Amino acid sequence: MSIEDLPLKNERVLMRVDFNVPIKNGKITDDSRIKAALPTIQYALHHGASVILMSHLGRPNGKRDPQFTLKPCAERLSERLGKPVLFAPDSVGPEVEKMAHGLRSGQVLLLENLRFHPGEEEPEKEPEFVKKLAKLGTVYINDAFGTAHRVHASTALIATYFPHKAAAGLLMKKEISFLSPLLHNPKRPFYAIIGGAKVSTKAGVIQNLLKKVDRLFIGGGMTYTFLKAKGIEIGDSLFEATEVETVKNIMRSSSSSISLPLDLVIADAFDNGANRKTIPSNEPIPKGWRGMDIGSKTIQAWSAELGKANTVFWNGPLGVFEMAHFATGTHAIAEALSHSKAQVIIGGGDSVAAIEQMGIGDRFAHLSTGGGAALEFLEFSKLPGIESLTDIN
Repeated sequence: MSIEDLPLKNERVLMRVDFNVPIKNGKITDDSRIKAALPTIQYALHHGASVILMSHLGRPNGKRDPQFTLKPCAERLSERLGKPVLFAPDSVGPEVEKMAHGLRSGQVLLLENLRFHPGEEEPEKEPEFVKKLAKLGTVYINDAFGTAHRVHASTALIATYFPHKAAAGLLMKKEISFLSPLLHNPKRPFYAIIGGAKVSTKAGVIQNLLKKVDRLFIGGGMTYTFLKAKGIEIGDSLFEATEVETVKNIMRSSSSSISLPLDLVIADAFDNGANRKTIPSNEPIPKGWRGMDIGSKTIQAWSAELGKANTVFWNGPLGVFEMAHFATGTHAIAEALSHSKAQVIIGGGDSVAAIEQMGIGDRFAHLSTGGGAALEFLEFSKLPGIESLTDIN
């Protein structure tokens, strides 16, 4: 069920959003997550509801911590909406309940950080927390795709308190509409690029994608666990010894569908100013050197191959993109995909950060707001925060 399926006039819409934004010295440095929530908030207001927003910020570990207050988000949201946003001193309790129940149609209230309470992340520790939250609204909307893979009070458990009135927001609906076809009927050829540091967090999704894709490109830090599994010396490169057997099994069953880099940019220190050189990927990396990026031959070959795709899913950078000298691979593949005829879906996290950094975000079909959630959705084809919502029929 989506927000569009519910009558909202005079309802108090309790909405889970993802305002987990970067804040430096009390100032928000990137408000794209706040902007992503605006259409759903505006939809509810336009249809005569009042809106009570709840979110987490950072990891305060179940305790009140002023550095993780959501107050700057209330101020920024007020600017974006062009109207006042009330801010609650807590997320539950008599005072918060009074504020929520006193809202008039068209008013917006943002609750303080949910994670100031242990009951948000560990509902069994504070079972009353979710009940108190549920008392605040008459309708529940989950628009926080980035946390939909968590079984938390505000993302999964709360929906049971809103029978026939727990629905997806517009952002959640959009995420599902772009990711679901990848599992069922992607336009082929369908290619996936998986980068980032760890095989351990992505082994499941790699195995599931290999059943669905025409080709899987492996880059980033996880490359070196794959090379190690092939018996190639990797010097001081990042790798996970515990995942070598998993990778051997993956390659045994699907090696013909996997593309590893052809060449690598290596450096003699984990530093932007380190000495660097390019070597073929089947050559041993010398001791004291480590892999930092894909090389120019890989960029050329992958760009040509990806140019044939009709659908591409990409999660995870292809090198240490935070350092300018090792961002070339990530940027070059992003640039190539931005001119592609394919429907390109960027699966959240650092890949989105790299693309936003380049200022080319508008050239892609979809930039997901949840890296971990997108990967889990592709691995399990469902998420707790979506499963808990009301079905239409």
